[in-house]
Amino acid sequence: MLQPNFVPLIRTFIFWSWWTLNGIVSDPQINLVNKGCTPSTLLTSTNFSIIENSINATFSDIRDQIITQNKYFATAQQGSGEFPVYSLFQCRNYLSIHDCVTCFDVAAVEIRNCPAVAPGGRVVYDGCFLRHEISDFFEETTDFNAVSCGNQTATESTTFTSIVQQVLMNLQTTSPMKQGFFAATKAELPENGSTIYAFAQCTETITQSGCLNCLNSGYNNMLTCFPNSDGKAYASGCYMRYSNTSFFPDNYQTIDVTPLLGKQGSSSNKKGDIIGGVVGGVASLLILFALFTWIRRPKTPKKIPRGEIIGASKLDGPVTYSYGDLKSATSNFSEENKLGQGGFGVVYKGILQNGKVVAIKKLNFRQFTKMEEDFESEVKLISNVHHLNLVRLLGCCSKGHNRILVYEYMKNNSLDKLLFGERKGSLNWRQRYDIILGTAKGLAYLHEEFHVCIIHRDIKTNNILLDDNLQPRIADFGLARLLPEDKSHLSTKFAGTLGYTAPEYIIHGQLSEKADIYSYGVVVLEIISGRQSKELNVDDDADGEFLLQKAWKLYERGMHLELVDNTLDPNGYDAEEVKKIMEIGLLCTQASPEARPMMSEVVVLLQNKDLLENMKPTMPILIETN
Repeated sequence: MLQPNFVPLIRTFIFWSWWTLNGIVSDPQINLVNKGCTPSTLLTSTNFSIIENSINATFSDIRDQIITQNKYFATAQQGSGEFPVYSLFQCRNYLSIHDCVTCFDVAAVEIRNCPAVAPGGRVVYDGCFLRHEISDFFEETTDFNAVSCGNQTATESTTFTSIVQQVLMNLQTTSPMKQGFFAATKAELPENGSTIYAFAQCTETITQSGCLNCLNSGYNNMLTCFPNSDGKAYASGCYMRYSNTSFFPDNYQTIDVTPLLGKQGSSSNKKGDIIGGVVGGVASLLILFALFTWIRRPKTPKKIPRGEIIGASKLDGPVTYSYGDLKSATSNFSEENKLGQGGFGVVYKGILQNGKVVAIKKLNFRQFTKMEEDFESEVKLISNVHHLNLVRLLGCCSKGHNRILVYEYMKNNSLDKLLFGERKGSLNWRQRYDIILGTAKGLAYLHEEFHVCIIHRDIKTNNILLDDNLQPRIADFGLARLLPEDKSHLSTKFAGTLGYTAPEYIIHGQLSEKADIYSYGVVVLEIISGRQSKELNVDDDADGEFLLQKAWKLYERGMHLELVDNTLDPNGYDAEEVKKIMEIGLLCTQASPEARPMMSEVVVLLQNKDLLENMKPTMPILIETN
């Protein structure tokens, strides 16, 4: 298997998600249908290291193609000489790009479970197919050929079998004729009005005749499934499926394959009756298909360069408040209404004229040298960020040198108050886990889901607020974009060894999403331990240990539970769960930014901890700062 330090290139999104995409519930269809590892005597565990970098590079390239180019099919090649690497990925075209990425991420995790000496592997899911080899297989059609049948027998089995056969025969003829080599259709059973759903797809690197031959082979294999209500045939060059249960969205553009089949399609009136096409002609089909493609565009198109506001003018603007109203709401920004103060400014509790309680942040104008030119567009951008785990910006005020932001009010204040303040020990394990997971989801949205990649730069417990239900809400996101690009708003005067800031950011000023991920890892360890990262522990070591240093030593010794907050009831948490989450925190704080998982991966790992079995963190850098 791949070495742990190559884990970062595994892009594992959540296995199921409550997120919605254009009103459609996310469903990446990650039921594993088939898996295979290529046997070989060419590689040893030693020379496998020659190709693992190339495998990671091709996976990274493919994932980037999916996201930035909205691709459902992608290939990549890396390396040369004795062991070049070829990788191919195909997603079912009825999935959203969001779900396509999710399926790729899951596949990339699973395929890495092949033995380290295997020069290649493949995984087939309902939603996608991923394969890599050290030889060019892109034009192969039936290198492997298999079928998977459901275990339920369809009602009206004779009629069902007859109609399915006809639908699949039509699809295998139609799909190679269409651009992209894919087609979907529906057919209705006349006896009971139920519907048959069918889909066929070929890889885009094979020829039209190769696609036809591959689907024909798949169809012949699928004959063994009848009269079962579900069947799938798959090979290296194609995929075919039928079911009496819908597996693509109701509004997905199915086709009437009959007009494309010529005489074959007109030989029987009954055949035309049973094909559930929704397009009357080829011209209408193309128009509707183009329209549907436009509507289904993902929420994560090509990332926009940081600092560049593209499309902000098309966003909804925030509510504009008058300075007088905000001054009145805070009793002239009185000390009594002061909630806290940070690097960006002072926050006050305010009560608007309509009785609504809000948090009013008066920004430090001197801190934001780009404020004059960028404030309006940046605030417009931030006000359009909506996520359950992000504090919502309600509006703003700009008067003279005053720049004020109005946010939702969080009744339970910030996380640091409950972990380290007077309310220390008030959070049980389940509440802590929910905060860890919710924060990960919020960061994943900022980094990967919103149409502009937003790096927070200052993830820490006092920037994680808690709502009435103790659900986490990340605050102050987006404000760092108003700072000069060559400056950091973060103080370098840390009382501890590591603080929250990633070493590459402190030492070299290198800023990426991975800096936030490092900070998040530190927060995870703080939530588990109930200790601040800057707190020097001298209980066990005369020289003292900071939190990250202590966590790593305990991990190495297999003594994870020694880190757990002693205010937690030992009967209130599962020891293995705590260990796994501690390891996730350490994965996020690894020295190499590339070794840290993306936040979408973290969400997956938190919800499916079995994936951690082959993922081991490497030692973090311990930096001493004065």
